[in-house]
Amino acid sequence: MKLSITRENLRKGLAAVSATIPARTTLPVLSNILLRADGDALQLCGTDLDISVQVSVDAEVDTGGAVTAPAKKLSDITRELEEAPVHLSADRDQIHIACGRSKFKLYGLPEGEFPTFPEVDFSESWKMSAEALQELISHTSFAASTEESRPILNGVLWQLRPDSTTMVATNGHRLAMMTKELPEAGAPEADLIVPPKALGQVERLFEGDEELEVARSANHLAFRSARRAVFTRLIEGPYPNFEQVIPKDNDRHAIANRASLESAIRRMAVVASDQTHRVRMIFEEGLVKFRVQTPDLGEAEDEMAVDYAGDSLEIGFNAHYLLEVLRYMPDGDVRVSFKAPERAATFEPAGGDSEYLRLVMPLRLLD
Repeated sequence: MKLSITRENLRKGLAAVSATIPARTTLPVLSNILLRADGDALQLCGTDLDISVQVSVDAEVDTGGAVTAPAKKLSDITRELEEAPVHLSADRDQIHIACGRSKFKLYGLPEGEFPTFPEVDFSESWKMSAEALQELISHTSFAASTEESRPILNGVLWQLRPDSTTMVATNGHRLAMMTKELPEAGAPEADLIVPPKALGQVERLFEGDEELEVARSANHLAFRSARRAVFTRLIEGPYPNFEQVIPKDNDRHAIANRASLESAIRRMAVVASDQTHRVRMIFEEGLVKFRVQTPDLGEAEDEMAVDYAGDSLEIGFNAHYLLEVLRYMPDGDVRVSFKAPERAATFEPAGGDSEYLRLVMPLRLLD
């Protein structure tokens, strides 16, 4: 293998793939990136056996070939190189790097030791804009559980229907759901449970104006564009019936400015308990009051005007969950719906945008 490449192209390619490389592994080759030179491009591949990433960058290839190189050392070297063409060559498992007056030699591993990527048949793929997919991911995946006790909740449910698609994530205390119309995408009707880490790679790697091909096998899902691809293992098992926990009879509604509500909760969170992050909200006619009392730390209170005309109601929430809920709400007003202090509350854009809903379970209030 012998090629020349700009430092910037090499840096971008390594940055795109490095996030997939596991920090610790008992299989040494997983700490390496597969470099494959062919035609007018250098292909870089990384995997942790669950998620695999493949990226191609422009290069002047003199001799094709492939080798695996230690990911961290190659990235560190590239970051420190001067702005000049980088000359890469490999002889068996030795990688030679030259840039300006700098020269390096790294010891890699043969291509044959690198794990093969999952076999996914793209002949039955469907298409989706990267922008729409990334919006679904950013608005939902944060709500997935990180606890190992219920592994099915560690994934994001991706529902595919003939004319729409929905993503849902929950940890049992909060839920985020978003639906997008999907006209003529050709997607199969399916319920897939996808690891958030893989969706994070999709959100990070693809450009918003790209059209992605998406395909699945029995156990894997793949996303690809002309120069990038992400493969992931699917999480197996039935996802809980999330529709059962979405309240249909919440009859009290408050309309609040999203930015003002977020600011007030952020102020309260400073004094809230590090364990519960509890914030008490008292809804009254035209007003919501905030109260925080944390033993051995202090107290805080605030209030803001809201459009609310129901009976007075006190309800407690985890401040961090509320801030996550509000983070991706569009600017303007948010509609908060609730029924009783022990019942789930929902948060939606107040402008009638029904494609996006978030739910937060309340915390028990202590007198």
